[in-house]
Amino acid sequence: MNDEELLRYSRQIMLPEIEIEGQEKLLAARVLIVGLGGLGCPVAMYLAAAGVGHLVLADFDEVDLSNLQRQIAHTTDRIGKSKVSSASQTISALNPNIKVTCLDQQLDTQALATEISAADLVLDCTDNFTIRFEINELCVANKTPLVTGAAIRLEGQVMVYDPGTTDSPCYRCLYQGTDDLALSCSENGVAAPVVGVIGTIQALEAIKLLAGFGRSLAGHLLVFDAKSMDWRKLKLSKNSNCATCADQS
Repeated sequence: MNDEELLRYSRQIMLPEIEIEGQEKLLAARVLIVGLGGLGCPVAMYLAAAGVGHLVLADFDEVDLSNLQRQIAHTTDRIGKSKVSSASQTISALNPNIKVTCLDQQLDTQALATEISAADLVLDCTDNFTIRFEINELCVANKTPLVTGAAIRLEGQVMVYDPGTTDSPCYRCLYQGTDDLALSCSENGVAAPVVGVIGTIQALEAIKLLAGFGRSLAGHLLVFDAKSMDWRKLKLSKNSNCATCADQS
C-alpha cells in the first residue's frame, strides 16, 4: 500500500482484527455483487469505501424514480441510466482506486457461473428467488462464499454460505421451494432503512470473510424485525437431503 491508501484505510487498519495484512486481503479481493437495488447499493458503497479492490456489478435494470426512496447509490439525474453504471459512478466518487466491472445484462447460467468461479466472494442482493437459487447452486458447485440478504416491508434477513466451514448449510437448505417466496417490494412495500440495515450487515459479513476474522453467520439465519426492533439469530442445520449441497464435502 502507498501512503494515500494507508491514510484512506487508517481507521480500519487500526483494528487488530484487520491491520495491514487484512487490508491487503481486501485490496486483492474480487467480489461479485448481483443486484444494485436497495441491498446492493449499500453493499457496493461500503465495500468500495472499505477498499475491496475489484467489484463486479451485475444488474440489467435501469434507475426508476420509485427506486430512489431506498437505492442510495442512485440519484434523480440518473433516472433512465443503467443501475450498474449509476452505482459505478457513485463508487468512483467515493473511492477512485477501486476497480469496477459493470455487467449491464441478464446473465445466463454459463455467464453467471463464469463470474462466480472468478470471484472470491458473491453477494446476492436480488429480489428474484429463481435467480437466488441459481446463484446459491453455482456458489456451492464452485465452493465460493455467498452472503445472501433479503428485505421486505419491515423485515429482513441475512445468511452466509461458507464452504470453509464444516457442514455450512446453503440457501436451498433453508428454502426447499419458491411457492411461499414470491414477494416483491413493488407489491408489498419496504421501509428504506430496512434495506440499508440488511445491506450493511451483508457488507460486514463479506469483509469478515475476505479479511479472515471473527465468526461469520454461516450456520445461522439472522432475522430483523424493524417494527419491534427485534433481532433473532436462528441456528440452521445442513439438510442431508438438500438437492444442492448434500453431496458437497
